[in-house]
Amino acid sequence: MGVMVGYLPGLAMRRIADLHPGEAKTDARDAAIIAEAARTMPHTLRSIVLADEQAAELSMLCGFDDDLVKQITATSNRIRGLLTQIHPALERVIGPRLEHPAMPALLERYPGPAAIRKAGKSRVAVLLRKHAPRKGEAWADAIFEALGEQTVTVAGTDAAGIVLRQLATQLAQLRTARSEIFEQVEALVEAHPLHDLLTSMPAVGVRTAARIITEVVGKHFETAGHLASYAGLTPVTWRSGTSIRGDHPSRKGNKILKRALFLSAFASLKDPVSRDYYDRKIAQHKKHNQALIALARRRCDVLFAMLRDGTFYSAPTPELTTAA
Repeated sequence: MGVMVGYLPGLAMRRIADLHPGEAKTDARDAAIIAEAARTMPHTLRSIVLADEQAAELSMLCGFDDDLVKQITATSNRIRGLLTQIHPALERVIGPRLEHPAMPALLERYPGPAAIRKAGKSRVAVLLRKHAPRKGEAWADAIFEALGEQTVTVAGTDAAGIVLRQLATQLAQLRTARSEIFEQVEALVEAHPLHDLLTSMPAVGVRTAARIITEVVGKHFETAGHLASYAGLTPVTWRSGTSIRGDHPSRKGNKILKRALFLSAFASLKDPVSRDYYDRKIAQHKKHNQALIALARRRCDVLFAMLRDGTFYSAPTPELTTAA
């Protein structure tokens, strides 16, 4: 019927109730407190918006993708930890390259220094070239050079080989699962009406667009500042008398959206306009993360205008860039 419906979260309700006289817990008192909060503190209310099917599916798939990323990171760290424990030199070669599918395949086939040494350089090179045609031979040379740096066999190496094989298999499966999820997310994002508009902005890819759709689209923001505050990109002032004062990054806001916009800002450094703004912040003695947050805030303002007006991104003119 076109009527906006909102609700007051229970925790906020109890905190507001503590500001009113009396300790009674009755429906009449609660209703009066809720009505007073809606009248004097409308920002405490949460709007109820029915999410469309695409946004609901994207939210579920993106959440699962985040879980897969955490598992991949944990598994990679576990592999690197085991290699460091039994053969540090080998870890220095394999560990930094675990993101490439060649290294998990190597550890799955030859788990451990003894198995790799027994297989020989030629077999290892053949296996690596299947996944990395250009670098397989060089990686094989580096691996056997690292094997020659350690002559002592650490206790527990055989057991570590069993664990390494399982972890390498698990890592490959997790990455395959993430690739499959990405294909489904990509299909949903491309089918969304805002796909072309969102991806017209530099460094807004499939995953960033998916997060914008799930976390921003469907919600109402009065100004670009409200959207930036919701994303946790606005500074917070801390003051205590005259001794302590200053602005600090906000620890509140939508952390999922903040992370997506922060990573998108980092990727946008290849864009000349974004890079120029970042360099100006660095020249103002901002640290790297501070400059990126400032860039993310600036891009958030642009995103708000794009969504509000339904217009595609257009690079600012040199005159406007210099003035900003």
